[in-house]
This record gives sequence, C-alpha cells and structure tokens, in this order.
Amino acid sequence: MAEVTFPPPFTRPDGVADRLRQTGYAVLSPADVAVWSGCRLADLQALAADWAALPPDDFLKDGGRYRRRRHACFEVVQGDVVQVPHRAHWQPLEYNALHGGMERWFAPMTPETVAQPAWTQLLAALAVLSDAVFAGAEAPVRWFVEAHQFRIDTTDGIGRPTPEGAHRDGVDLVAVFLVAREGVKGGETRVFEAAGPAGQRFTLSEPWSLMLLDDARMIHETTPIQPLVPGGYRDTLVVTCRRGSFQGADGVAQQSAGQVATTP
Repeated sequence: MAEVTFPPPFTRPDGVADRLRQTGYAVLSPADVAVWSGCRLADLQALAADWAALPPDDFLKDGGRYRRRRHACFEVVQGDVVQVPHRAHWQPLEYNALHGGMERWFAPMTPETVAQPAWTQLLAALAVLSDAVFAGAEAPVRWFVEAHQFRIDTTDGIGRPTPEGAHRDGVDLVAVFLVAREGVKGGETRVFEAAGPAGQRFTLSEPWSLMLLDDARMIHETTPIQPLVPGGYRDTLVVTCRRGSFQGADGVAQQSAGQVATTP
C-alpha cells in the first residue's frame, strides 16, 4: 500500500504571528523561512553540514540507538544573542513521561556552528516572534532559549523522532526546522489542541521548512521513520523559547539573577 502524505499548511511570513495567535501553530516554507529570518537560504543550508557528526544520545530509555544530538543554551533579548555556559537539559515528568525528571548532559553544539551569522539571525527572529505573540506589553523580555540538533536514523530498521509520544515541552514557543530527510518514509508531523478536538497532520519534506507551536495550547508528535534505502535518516533543529528561566532545579536562581541583571 502506497504511503499517503499530506502537504504542510504553509503561512506567509507576514502572517506568522497572527496564525500562531489564532490556531496555536504555523508552518513556513524554506523560502519564507529565509524571508522571515533575514537569512539567505544558502546560509541556512550551510549549517546542515554539522548534523553529519552528531554524537549518540546516551539517554534513550527505550533501548534504541537511533538518535544522535547536540544541545546548547542561550539568552536572547532585543536581538542580542548570548550563549550561556553548557548545562543539562531537564524536563518535568509532566511534559516528558519517558525522559522527564532527569538531568541529561548532551554534547554541546560546536563553536563553529554557533558562530555563524545565520545561527544568530535565526535565534533573534524567534525571540522577536516570541515577544510579539507571548510577551504583550512586557516586550521585549529575556528569552531562555534551548537548541537541539537531532539526527534520527534507521540503522535498526526504525527511528522514533518523538519516543515520548505526543507531548508538550513546558515552554512558550517551540520551533521545529526540518534540516534534511534522506531515504526514509514516515515522519508525519501531528499537532493537536491540548484542550480541544482539533488537529492537523502533515509531512515536512523540504529542508529548512519550519513548524512553530504555541506550546501551552498544542500537543505535538512525529511518527516513526523507516528506511527506503540503507542508511536513511531525518535531521531536525528544535529550538524552544521560554520566559523566566530555563527548566531545571536551578530555574528559580536563574530567574532571580535575570531580574537583578535587568533592574535599572
């Protein structure tokens, strides 16, 4: 039986904030990601080389070997992007029943990738959007940003982009960029209202297409991938923006420090 796929419901760049407010999610084509972020598409594509050397994720609790990743954290305010010292990724069990409640120390993103102007432009654009959609009269606010590079491969026959299932992340904004998709089937994106029946399913297939989510309103997942040819894989960049602090045991201290630092 042939695989049935549904195209993404793309939004124009000038309508992203309104779409997020109205429906809780928005999807941009690669060309429109370039317009929206102010990056040339060629510069975004140049970032993708880093995904070929991601180290294994040693924290998978389902016994799989299909996920590779790197992680980095930043603070962004008024377009000023500052990388913070490397820290563990932490989520409460409320949001991640499989891997929540534990500190996961992933390999850091490489300095060469973080130094690229396109990288800074992407994070700044996400912070501007977060100000517009979530901060209201308080904008601009300080955004605590986590970035995750993922490669899901099919070495063992199946790869799970979201082994925790349909979930939220405990942040304000979730951005999922498709970086590459080679020799696989599956990988359908599904978004649902957290407090309602409405949902949407579609497949991101073009490198640097982007899905944006209001995390408080939407639950999301991606279905498993299977190989069409040996060595098939799916690469993504997931970036989250959160007000107040990073998630973790030291979140209160971070929030207090941020408030002191921004007090006139």
